[in-house]
Amino acid sequence: MSVWIAVLATAAGCYALKFAGLVAPQSVLDDPRVRRFTELVPVALLTALIAVQAFADGRALEFDPARAAGLGAAVAALLLRAPFLVVLAVAAATAAGLRLLDL
Repeated sequence: MSVWIAVLATAAGCYALKFAGLVAPQSVLDDPRVRRFTELVPVALLTALIAVQAFADGRALEFDPARAAGLGAAVAALLLRAPFLVVLAVAAATAAGLRLLDL
């Protein structure tokens, strides 16, 4: 039962956050600090998600050379300004190839 309470509380929090964004006055949204915050938060969250997916397994940190190489290949593809789907394909192919070689 406590899991459902957490799910409902999280859903209510998400709805409240979205609703707050809709009813926020324009003067608040035009503030340069708020603009800077809204530009940087998605980058920080995506970076944290990538770090967790690349270097964690469950609740423990684990260095997986294939995942790290895939991440490196993705960064290289991004630096070469490859399209997003190409970046994903390069990262997946690199990780899969190294796992196939059992490295």
